[in-house]
Amino acid sequence: MRELGLDPEDAKTFVVIANGTAYTKSDAAIVLSRHFRAPWRWLAAVRIIPRPVRDWVYGLFARNRYRWFGRTDECMVPTTEITSRFVED
Repeated sequence: MRELGLDPEDAKTFVVIANGTAYTKSDAAIVLSRHFRAPWRWLAAVRIIPRPVRDWVYGLFARNRYRWFGRTDECMVPTTEITSRFVED
């Protein structure tokens, strides 16, 4: 992250590093969505929306995700089936 101008101690948002480029907020979600199956892959189409609007919607979602979807105190340990779906370089 430091090589790309980001402080890993001050990470306040979602970051995806791909091909030597750091993507944040809605750009990170779009880059990541390209690796999913449809219909999630189709999220990449929102790239046509101006970044300030996308980032505002991303921030709205990020601020409310626990209220909408709940929160757990423990992380899930993925099964072998789920692990096989992870994206790795």
